[in-house]
Amino acid sequence: MSCIFRAILAATLLTAVATADDWPHWRGPNRDATTPESSRWEAGRWPPGEPAWSVSTGIGASAPLVADGRVYAFGWRDGHERVDCLDLDTGEVIWRADYPAPDYGRFHAYDEQMYRGPSAAPELDNDGRLYTLGIDGDLTCWDALSGDRLWARNLYDEFAVSQRPDAGGGVRDYGYTCAPLAWGRWLLVEAGSPQGSIIALDQATGQTRWTSTATDAAGHSGGIVPLTVEGVPCAAVLTLERLLVVRLDDLHQGETAVTYPWKTHYANSIATPTVHGDSVVLTSGYNQSRTVRVRLRLGSAELVWESPRFSKVCSPVVHAGHVYFAWQRLWCLDWETGEERWNGGAFGDDASVIATSDDRLIVFGRRSLALCESAVRSPQSYTELAVQKGIGEAQSWPHVAIADGRIICRDRDGALMCFDLRR
Repeated sequence: MSCIFRAILAATLLTAVATADDWPHWRGPNRDATTPESSRWEAGRWPPGEPAWSVSTGIGASAPLVADGRVYAFGWRDGHERVDCLDLDTGEVIWRADYPAPDYGRFHAYDEQMYRGPSAAPELDNDGRLYTLGIDGDLTCWDALSGDRLWARNLYDEFAVSQRPDAGGGVRDYGYTCAPLAWGRWLLVEAGSPQGSIIALDQATGQTRWTSTATDAAGHSGGIVPLTVEGVPCAAVLTLERLLVVRLDDLHQGETAVTYPWKTHYANSIATPTVHGDSVVLTSGYNQSRTVRVRLRLGSAELVWESPRFSKVCSPVVHAGHVYFAWQRLWCLDWETGEERWNGGAFGDDASVIATSDDRLIVFGRRSLALCESAVRSPQSYTELAVQKGIGEAQSWPHVAIADGRIICRDRDGALMCFDLRR
């Protein structure tokens, strides 16, 4: 492929990644599980019926991405971690690449029956590169167009990472679970290393650019989140010990901007922090068993409210003055006060939520795909508009995605299904 042709294709992908119809990052275009897409309820598209297509990808809890008419899935099969690039319309393989890898991280400890294979979602940058982080620390950069491997590093091998310590209740180590974050010219990864909790790599070469001053062990949450604190660009992640926010501005890269204590027993601070305005929403179970809204300043964090309602896995969604998450049921809290507005449904532990532009909620959990009214349309009670059951064969740790009128669902055994809401 000529350099000129490759540049043209990369420019095409860059344009597509920036469109509203894509799902190019962990938790979508805004990294907060909100989408500019409509639910298409008024068009009579619910329940969506049989999948437009379904395929078997590798085992794992890694959520799919969608960009430029392609679906990217990351899983494990037959001793290899594998990336599948599929056509969004047909499910046919465009390219496939793999490398030898174990199905658990090298220091894995307990709960192996609950998961297997990679957990971190892939990440796309604005220059046509795809990044994957495997369960055993294999960080790989791929050409998103062709599947060529551009560079690779192993976080365990290169950054002296050891087994996570006991966070309370006994040692738990699920390997690497946190999706990388492409920011500017850097790729940020939660290494959990004595050299730095967060490490910034050059996107093009993989070379280390800086490391955070904080050296917390890595947590088990879903991804690093970009945010702005008093005008300063930052990145936030739940480490094993706390919420850690580091600065990204020149001359202060990697410095700690603010922290907030948040240590969950069994290393199970799994739900990703949700950023909204000057605040972040945290939730987890076990010894925490609560949801909080924390207002951030440089050097300080103020608890705004806390609620006894919580999620163990589903990351919170903030939409139109309310906070939503699904754990066993779908919960709605008031953004300003944390007071419960309503709850309902039946979604199990393995659930995720998307807020659509027409003020509705897509919920995927316990092999069910449901469409519910948000509190904008139903302020007093849980209202389920439609539900489709029997999706997949196993738990749906991978979060649901929506792009260009298609809903992509995946279970932990690798069943990947596309439901077309345009039909």
